[in-house]
Parts: sequence; C-alpha cells; structure tokens
Amino acid sequence: MELRILTKTARSVSLSLDDGGIYHTKKTYRILLDGKEAKTTDTVITSLYGLKPSTVYTVQVKNEMGEEEAALSFETDYEFVTLNVRDFGAKGDGITDDTSFIQAAIMACPKDSRVLIPAGTYRITSLFLKSDINVELAKGAELKADTDRNHFAILPGLIESWDEKEEYNLGSWEGNPLKSFAGILTGIYVSNVKLYGEGSINGCASHDNWWKNEKVMVGAFRPRMLFLNHCENILVQGLTFHDSPAWVLHPYFSNHLMFCSLTVENPANSPNTDGLDPESCKDVDICGIRFSLGDDCIAVKSGKIYMGRKYKTPSENLHIWQCLMENGHGAVTVGSEMAGGVKNLVVEKCRFSHTDRGLRIKTRRGRGKDAVLDDIIFRDIEMEHVMTPFTANAFYFCDPDGRTEFVQSREVYPVDDGTPSIRTLRFENIRANNCHVAASYFDGLPEQKIETVEMKNVAVSFAGEAKCDVPIMSNGVEKCSKKGIYARNVKKLVLEHVTVDGCVGEALELHGVDEIIRR
Repeated sequence: MELRILTKTARSVSLSLDDGGIYHTKKTYRILLDGKEAKTTDTVITSLYGLKPSTVYTVQVKNEMGEEEAALSFETDYEFVTLNVRDFGAKGDGITDDTSFIQAAIMACPKDSRVLIPAGTYRITSLFLKSDINVELAKGAELKADTDRNHFAILPGLIESWDEKEEYNLGSWEGNPLKSFAGILTGIYVSNVKLYGEGSINGCASHDNWWKNEKVMVGAFRPRMLFLNHCENILVQGLTFHDSPAWVLHPYFSNHLMFCSLTVENPANSPNTDGLDPESCKDVDICGIRFSLGDDCIAVKSGKIYMGRKYKTPSENLHIWQCLMENGHGAVTVGSEMAGGVKNLVVEKCRFSHTDRGLRIKTRRGRGKDAVLDDIIFRDIEMEHVMTPFTANAFYFCDPDGRTEFVQSREVYPVDDGTPSIRTLRFENIRANNCHVAASYFDGLPEQKIETVEMKNVAVSFAGEAKCDVPIMSNGVEKCSKKGIYARNVKKLVLEHVTVDGCVGEALELHGVDEIIRR
C-alpha cells in the first residue's frame, strides 16, 4: 500500500490509501492515530477530524487481521484562534435566521484562524467568505438554506467601469455574465481559504421552490451552493452538499483549487443540478468525491460565447481521480459552454455507475475558434451500467438556435471564427460492463474533424436487457441499443486491444474517418 497525505488543515487531514482499488479499497482498513483507533474505512481517500493545531501525529493503517500495511507522520497546520459562531449569537436551533451571526464571525476572524460552526441546524441565506481563514462545519452541523428568493442578494452580471473601458463581472448563469442570486456560500476575489468538516449544507431545493419553472429567471437566476468567483488557493474538504437550487459547486475564473473527500447528492429528477462545474479555472484537483444527482456529475466549462471570446481563459490542468459518479447524465462532461477551451484534463481511477454517459463532450458551431478541446485523457476507469461510455457531440442542440440548420447540418460549412475544434481524446485501461445504448459515439464537424481518438486496452460489454435510447443529443440521431463503436468525421482513430461484446450488428461503424489504425 502507498499511504500519503493529500491535504491538511490545523484540525483535519485527508489520506490516500492506495492499495490498487478504484474509489473503494480492496480491503477494509483500520486507521490508528498515535496508536488509538480513529476510524475504519473502505475508501481509497479518507479524512480524519478533531485534530489539534501544530501537533505531530503518527498514522498507522492496519488490515482486518491487525497487520500494519503502512504508516507515516505529519504535523497539522498552525492556528491562531478559534471563533465559535455561538459566541456571536448564532442559535443553531433550525428556527432563528443565523446568517448575520455567522457572517459576523467570518468578518471578525483574523488570519490563520478558525470559524467553528458546531453541531446544530443553522438557517441561513448567503454567507460570504473572507481571505486567509478556515471555516469548519463540525459533525452534526447543518447549514439549512432559505428558499425565499426575496431574502437573497443579487450579483449583477456586468458592471461597466466609470471610463467605459472595462467591466466588472459578478453574476454568471450557464456561461453568460448574467445576474444571479448569491450562492449559499460565496467567495469573491478571496484567497487562502479552507472550508472543511463533517457537517452538511442543505440547499432545501424542491419542485415547490427553486426547481419550479427552472428555466425562468425570477429576480435573478438560481443560486449555487458554493460559488467561487476569481478565487485562489481554496480547499473544500469532507463536507456533504445536497438538494441544491442549481449547480452545486461552481468555481469561476479561479485557480489552485482542491475539492477532496466530499459527498454531493441531488435527486435524480432535479433540473440542472450539476455536481461540480469548474469554469475557466486552472490547476484544479478533484478527488475522493461521491456524486449522485440529476445532471452531470462534473462539467468542465469556459464560457458560452461572450466570456470565452473576450477573456480567452480555458479550463486547464484539471486532475480528477478516485471519484464515484452515480446516477447522473454524464460522469465527466466537457461543455457545452466552453468557448474559452479546455485542455489538459486527466480523469483516472474513477468508477462510473448508472450514468447516461462516461465522457460527454458537448460543443457546436458558433462556440468559436478559441473553443479548443485538447489532451482529454481517461485512464484506469471502471464503468457499470453506463448507457454510452464515450461520446463527443459537435451538434449539441443547446441555446435558442440549437436546432437550426446552421447548428445541425451535416454539410461542410466554412471554417471561420465561430468554428470550435476537438483535438486529442485518449482512453486507456477502461472496463465498461453492462452498457446499454452504444460503446462509443464520436460525431465531429465535417469542416473541422476530430483530430485524434485513441482507445487502448478498452473492453465494453452490453447488458442482456439493454435499454434503448439516444447516445448523444442532436438532431437526426435515433434511439439505439447495443450499438458498437460509431465514429463520424474523425481524422485518426486508433484502436489497440479494444473489444466490444454483445453489440447488435457491426462492432465498428465509420463515416468520414480519414485514417484508422488497429492493433
């Protein structure tokens, strides 16, 4: 076993117990802290809480037989003081509006210190974070969000500068700079924040409030659970987020982020409740998270059109590993709001279960020449009951003009400033069992073909009673079941040790593929 520290605070630590398992360890392990039993775990990434600042600890990992598998020592971070929100007037009784009391503790907190939210139910609207502090939501603590939109602050979309030469963007909605309600937790231009603990954030959304007429803007667009706008060096560790009004975790033009050891849950019928949507973000680590929700688990974005073209800020250097994606539309989605591009995305050692798709690329004409997808890598993945494991759709019918001839035509259009491109997709060491609709469906633009798709050591098998559905969402794509590898408008398709078992008809269907290499 390889035991290592992933991240730590003054009061917590996250560990990786790599015994070769994917999300779940191959065995159940006991974790001892300074010789005392701390917890039992069956997940590769696990966290410990209740630690003391500036203290050296020794961690031992033992198997069920009591044999030591690994050990290490570490020192927790420094902490100056702790501010308990109860001392600022917060009741935690589930009745009182505790927003101002908790906000007062946050604003009063000095650098390198902790705001502690102890066990209890705290009714709030929006809380705004501040730089250089830690916020701990302790075990048994719940932030319970208000659902009356009249109680939420509005973040304007674009505010023009005094000299009319620049602009200030606060609100965002689905890739556009539009006014939105402040997130349940909001950070704007903050840095060096650690948000952690064993507590939960309850968005309290339902079809009676936020999810009713979800596409209609009423006052402003729906809030996210955590909205990070132009933030740096942020850790989110251990927490549970559920029943979100809209996207759950939305980092926006933010860099150097870690999301670790979280649980993100929304009902299967909740609309547009993506789990984690990094938008125009750089250097993002996502690990040890369990997603179960009604839309995409992780959706990587970079602006619909305006923000991507103006700021040309791609999402880049994203590492997703040891996560469990369940019951979502896509396990990992790229787009469709990706006008600034996405590059250097690595997804590895993850498990996808009962999602509609594994990789889900969504783009379309009009996204722009900066909408470049490159170095998208999936490796060491296990999938179970995924409808279509691999998809790339250059005809996604989003936006008001999504079903027009311009977007949906399979004829060759001129390559211009509005033409997006998909460059390199790589898939290695992947097992997808009990699939349903298709093994893969790659549909590139005829005027700007997908440059390279590489599949190496990939095995796909279909369920006996496979469901029939559409593999991608675009005009002219019919429902199917047990379809093999479909590729249209791809320059180079590389298949090395690729097997598809149980498909109906030919395992390989190609249209407009310039070069195929089979090994």
